[in-house]
Order: sequence, then structure tokens, then C-alpha cells
Amino acid sequence: MFQINIINEKAIEIVLGDSIDLTTHEKVMAWYRDLLSDPFPGFVSASPAYASVCVLFEPEKTGKPHPVDAVSEYLQEREKKIAVGISQAKITGGEVEVPVHYDGPDLEDVAARLGMTTAEVVALHSKTDYTVFMNGFLPGFPYLGPLPERLELPRRNTPRERVPAGSIAIAGRQTGIYPQTSPGGWHLIGRTDLRLFDPFRDPPVRLQPGMRVRFVPVF
Repeated sequence: MFQINIINEKAIEIVLGDSIDLTTHEKVMAWYRDLLSDPFPGFVSASPAYASVCVLFEPEKTGKPHPVDAVSEYLQEREKKIAVGISQAKITGGEVEVPVHYDGPDLEDVAARLGMTTAEVVALHSKTDYTVFMNGFLPGFPYLGPLPERLELPRRNTPRERVPAGSIAIAGRQTGIYPQTSPGGWHLIGRTDLRLFDPFRDPPVRLQPGMRVRFVPVF
């Protein structure tokens, strides 16, 4: 089941759940990939999020007098086909290893707050396989999860004004990588030299939704 929210005359949102989890993510990716592989008349783009897909379209190219209704009907007709594709969403994202120097400025504080050693934090963070749920906040910033429950912490009370590019961070049940230097409120536990965003590369974003990511410690 899904819900359609009308954003405006050129955009709708396909809502597939209300939580951040792998089951919902697989539904999101099945819809996203189907739209890209078999677009409807007037389709422009689709953007996956935690539990929804935003779809942009050109009303005049749908060939219908009521474009928004036409797109909504199209999506409802495709629901059964999408359901079949959900199982395939688990295996088509690709895998990436991210080399990490676990020397972040918050690593010791994170370990102390969690009642762990820094080595235990590194071991748990790096042995977990993560999924790219979505990109946001900055071009190429991947929201990865789920983070092990033992590593869960709320965001910092006071965000930093400057977080270096390549910083590996955690907050809540997620981990992420800052692709550019920017402000940020997550806990910094490491850094990587992997470039996540390059406007001259196709695609410019290195870690795409649906990909699996493993962090590899560098000593």
C-alpha cells in the first residue's frame, strides 16, 4: 500500500511508510528503479528519501487534461508490478568499501558516553554493513544505516561551525560522511580520503541510494 501526496502541479510524493528501516527502504528503491526504467509520459525525475519518492513531471507532456490525476492513476496501476520488484531491490545496489582513519575528535567522548573503549566503538562501527538510505543536507552526503543500537547517541548539543570534508560521523541510528567542509552536529569518529562528490563525474555523487557500504579501518 502507498499514499500519494500532491506537492504542486508538477510534483507528487509517493509515501511508502513512516519509519527508517530496511523493509521500507526496499519499497522505496523498487518504486524508484521502476520509474527510471519505465518512465511514464512527461516524467522528469525521481528522488528517493527515507520512506517516500518525490516524482517530478511536465504536465503538458502527459497528454492528459488533468495531469496530476493521470500520474496518480498511472502509479496505482503499477503497484502490483512494483511489489514484484521489491525483492530485487535487495541485490541491485552495489557495494562500496570506504577506508577510514578512526581518529575523529569525538571518538573518545563517544566511547565514554557509551561505556565502551575506542577500540570497541571502531570494531562495531566497521564490522557493520550499512545501506545508503538517501542523499541530502549537502550534495553527496549519504545517510547510512541502520547504525548498531549500541552506538546510538543523540546529536551534539552544540553543532560545529566547521566540519572537515571526509569526516565520518554518527547520530541517532545513522552514520554519515560529510562530502564538503560545512557546519554539522553529528559526532565525528573518523575521516576518509574518498571523494564523495565531483560535479565533473557522471554521476557526480559517489554513494547512491540502495548501495551497501562497509567502513574499513586504516592504520
